[in-house]
Amino acid sequence: MLCPICKNKTRLKMGEDTELKNFPLYCPKCKQETLIEITNLQVIVIKEPDA
Repeated sequence: MLCPICKNKTRLKMGEDTELKNFPLYCPKCKQETLIEITNLQVIVIKEPDA
C-alpha cells in the first residue's frame, strides 16, 4: 500500500476483500499518520478538522 502523502511504500498489505474504517496508516518514510478507509480497493483519506 502507498502512503497518500509521500507516495512511498508502507508496511500494509490489503486483499480484494479488505475493508477498513478509521484506520491509522503510519508511513515509516515521512513519519506521518493518516486516517484512511478502504472499501473495494478504494483508499479514502479522512480529513480531520484542526483542533
